Amino acid sequence: MSTLKHVQINGYNYTESGNGNPIIVLHGLMGGLGNFKGFLENFPNLNYRVIMPELPIYSSSLIDTNVKYFAKYINKFINFLKLDNVILVGNSLGGHVALVHAKLFPEQTKALVLTGSSGLYENSMGDTYPRRGDYEFIKKKTQDVFYSPDIATKEVVDEVFEAVNDRKKVLKILAVAKSAIRHNMAKDLPNIYTPTALIWGRNDNVTPPDVANEFEKLLPSSKLFWFDKCGHAPMMEHPKKFNDVVHKWFIENNL
Repeated sequence: MSTLKHVQINGYNYTESGNGNPIIVLHGLMGGLGNFKGFLENFPNLNYRVIMPELPIYSSSLIDTNVKYFAKYINKFINFLKLDNVILVGNSLGGHVALVHAKLFPEQTKALVLTGSSGLYENSMGDTYPRRGDYEFIKKKTQDVFYSPDIATKEVVDEVFEAVNDRKKVLKILAVAKSAIRHNMAKDLPNIYTPTALIWGRNDNVTPPDVANEFEKLLPSSKLFWFDKCGHAPMMEHPKKFNDVVHKWFIENNL
């Protein structure tokens, strides 16, 4: 059983485990390590080196708080670790960053796994967080992200509540959200030939099912997998199924 190792080096904060083909996991705007817990525990045991860097959402300057900057940041990180043939796995904002990376650095992007990805259209929690001091309001908004409200544990809600009540963090959150909307990739997707697995919840309220269908239509080398009774984070709501689908797809594509 591989153990997770937390590393801080050269300005990068990341968690890694395992040896083998490299997988970079990219978290969403409000998502951290815990969102991919099942994935991080499983794939290092299947001959993969799984690495989850912390995106510099709160540490970058306001002018650099955008999707394109994050994609370039990830490429620098990949080069720093001297990785080749990297698989990028991203949820929500992380999926969007993965797509931009595939566009800018196709030769360094072996495959993509996108789940609830932004890049075409997404609903946000609200542009101004008008009631961000109201814990029950934030709790309800967080629960709405999932099919089962039980997935929004107190730890998850507390993390969101803390972020949206920190003035500096909320400015960065809004900057990233606006950048994601501006950076629509509809015209770029037909030119991205990277093998792509799209994993989507049929009950996703943030990036609705129509978004998944559009991604599949526009991405030339994509395959769409639907999860029933599932919202915006399939890897949290159905971790075993998510792992099984991804692993089978990896095998089918010799990844």
